[in-house]
Amino acid sequence: MNETLKDKINNLPDKPGVYHFFDSDEKIIYVGKAKSLKKRVQSYFNKHTYENYRLKLLVNKIQDIQYIVVESESEALLLENNLIKKYQPKYNVQLKDDKTFPWICIKNEPFPRVFSTRNVIKDGSQYFGPYTSSNMVRILLDLIRKLYPLRTCNYNLSDENIEKQKFRPCLEYHIGNCKAPCIGNQTKENYNESIDNIKRILKGNLQEVINYLHHMMMDFSREYNFEEAQVLKEKISILEKYKSRSTVVSATIHNVDVFTYIDDGKSLLVNYLKVVAGRIVQSHTVDIKKKLEEAPEELLPIAMVDIREKMKSNSKEILAPIEVDFPFEGVKIHVPQRGDKKKLLDLSQRNLKYYHLEKKRRKEQLKRKFEKKSVLEELQKNLHMDKLPVHIECFDNSNIQGTYPVAACVVFRNGKPKKNEYRHYNIQSVQGPDDYASMEEVVYRRYKRLVSEGEELPQLIVIDGGKGQLSSAMKSLHRLGLRDEIAIIGIAKKLEEIYFPNDSVPLYLDKNSSSLHLIQQLRDEAHRFGINFHRKKRSNSIKETALEKIPGIGAKTAQSLLQEFNSVERVKKQNLEELSKVVGKAKAKIVYDYFQNAASPEN
Repeated sequence: MNETLKDKINNLPDKPGVYHFFDSDEKIIYVGKAKSLKKRVQSYFNKHTYENYRLKLLVNKIQDIQYIVVESESEALLLENNLIKKYQPKYNVQLKDDKTFPWICIKNEPFPRVFSTRNVIKDGSQYFGPYTSSNMVRILLDLIRKLYPLRTCNYNLSDENIEKQKFRPCLEYHIGNCKAPCIGNQTKENYNESIDNIKRILKGNLQEVINYLHHMMMDFSREYNFEEAQVLKEKISILEKYKSRSTVVSATIHNVDVFTYIDDGKSLLVNYLKVVAGRIVQSHTVDIKKKLEEAPEELLPIAMVDIREKMKSNSKEILAPIEVDFPFEGVKIHVPQRGDKKKLLDLSQRNLKYYHLEKKRRKEQLKRKFEKKSVLEELQKNLHMDKLPVHIECFDNSNIQGTYPVAACVVFRNGKPKKNEYRHYNIQSVQGPDDYASMEEVVYRRYKRLVSEGEELPQLIVIDGGKGQLSSAMKSLHRLGLRDEIAIIGIAKKLEEIYFPNDSVPLYLDKNSSSLHLIQQLRDEAHRFGINFHRKKRSNSIKETALEKIPGIGAKTAQSLLQEFNSVERVKKQNLEELSKVVGKAKAKIVYDYFQNAASPEN
């Protein structure tokens, strides 16, 4: 440790705050909070042994320290959370912003619209959420539309505009989805009553809305207004059905946040439940990757702050399975041992266990999917190879009656495509449609270059074709002295026969074998790669011959015309004025006259 750093550590204040560790590149590598900056930072450097290697590595990289003093531990926790999100330091757990979560917005405007959005704008509008499920947003909006006809237009429905009759009712009014406040058919007071009820629904206070509607229904009944009473009865029925679908945990639990966790060594899984009026209204699970083998007591408060901030929670009670340091005034951490709150904690833990099992299942699936070693071992055995084919290359030719002949080489390593090593080839020495000669040329060029540059050779070459193409490829390997260095096979498309050099009898692999599937994947990938290149070359050539053969028109002018009109046929159909806008009057007249003359009967 240098003297400057030692002096800075010794003079740190004995106050709560947040500290930053910097490396030699002046980059923040760790952000932490502390009740006492002095004691916490000194603890990193007073150790003779470290709990884990990454912590030791972190301390060795520290070249500078900066800090921010705050008034309380709660401010330190919030600031730490924000700085981790902002800088994403290498040795901190990674916390992500909630910019992708959907919200339900009640717009700040006369006759407010209600819609979903992922962008929160500070314009006085009210936002409810965020919701971790887009499906839940759709369910809520469908419920709201069934209960309350609201406008969806973006007109400025000011009193002045409505009085001047600036608008006409749209289709939504005629099909019963809106009461047309734009022409004065609905008062602000009546519309805002619906908005108030919608806010209660979005806050989870369904019973309050049901009671309100029931009271109105009885008033209409007493006044013999049975038609309006029936409308309200139907709305109550819709709400009751929705309410019955939500999870009831306890009628005595109000506005509580529930957190549980599973520590699997490498990460901390944290589940969150938000309970309002005895019902679960939100659920969210995060997976926090550990960086320094942090204990749950360290990570859980960070997760709590992060999730409560994302979910805009202001609950004054938190249920958790362990005591944690959560220094926010007015917020109580409760570790229940029995009763309804313990059942709620158990419910969260069960959800987390299902999530953990699903995570393990997906991980195993992914592992099996990309585990190719057993496939390569099977391929080695089936093809009687001396070496494991960890590096395989496959060749394919493409041409149409000998025109625009090209070839493709694809490379697989450990059974997976390495697209940055794929290569295209323009056939140079072959005239006319001769697949055998084309294959001989491209195989020779490929391995002559690898040998001259000292690059590693593949253990296996796959040729797309039968005995003829395989024999041609073999000629090139003989010329290069590589015949005994690389195993080579051909695959014929018709019956998927595998051919070996100097053997007229093909090998038929089991149609369900992993070996055959890998060879087919190589062949199909080479074919796809080659065909795409062939089409591109043919397309470019067609464009060149159609426009650049016009006397006085060069490649640049032709390209400008094609970029504007997309095809030669569309260029032909343009008048002189449209062509002039793109390439100027002189060039436009040359192109226009050329196509006019070509189209005249005399020609």
